[in-house]
Amino acid sequence: MNALPPLPGRPLPLPVPDPRADGLVLDYEGMHALVADLVLPDGASMYAMSALETSRELIRHSYYRYEFATVAVTHALFALEHVLAERLAVGIDHPLKGLIEQAADAGLIAAELAAELDRSRLLRDRLTRGAVTSADLGPTGAVELVRAVFDAVSLLLRPSPTAEAPAAGMSGAPCEDRLARLSEEHHRAPYPASFRGVGIDGVELILLDADVAGHVDCELNGGLDDHGIAVLWACIAGLDKAVPLINEEYCAACFARLRTMAGLAAARHIPAAT
Repeated sequence: MNALPPLPGRPLPLPVPDPRADGLVLDYEGMHALVADLVLPDGASMYAMSALETSRELIRHSYYRYEFATVAVTHALFALEHVLAERLAVGIDHPLKGLIEQAADAGLIAAELAAELDRSRLLRDRLTRGAVTSADLGPTGAVELVRAVFDAVSLLLRPSPTAEAPAAGMSGAPCEDRLARLSEEHHRAPYPASFRGVGIDGVELILLDADVAGHVDCELNGGLDDHGIAVLWACIAGLDKAVPLINEEYCAACFARLRTMAGLAAARHIPAAT
């Protein structure tokens, strides 16, 4: 590779640390430890590997340019979109929000991980609309979101279950077991205290929580009637509006799990393709 010739009589300046990253690490070497656990997953395509590696290096170099941290998150989503579309066997033009939801509903990624991925998706959308700038996120926050993408890609690249597993799934038992497990987890988890009485985009969260949990219980204990199914689909529409706008991690994870539960319960009433 040919290097640029030095300017006549003037040495090239050394990069200067961005003062906004002051206190994060002692020096640039400290950035290596910050991204050390962002290990490229095995089996990814060259496209996905390139996007993930670039996102990791952008975080590392945010020591010199703070905005690189936010850009790193948006760049990692390129890899996520391609891997999701490939695993779900759909076109790459599908909206990322829908791809994440499909992967969660299919049990390919956990609801909590899906919520983290959607936080990155929402950041990208806000950046596209000009609602935030590239300085919205610092290196530490970027590491958390990019790590979620690395984790999701690793999970999505795992080999498909053996032939015996789909055969067992035809009975619907694995889906029912997962719905029951998620419902139990939801009942055990305390409701986010700071979100009591809070509405988002016209959606009352605590009422939505009660409606979905109650209808899932009905589905697990005998099945929903037509009215219950209609209410559940209305709840799903409310969740799809509210979940991307929740900016508190625990609350976002709770309602992402609720969305997965609602999707699993509703999917049992979709007629099979003929």
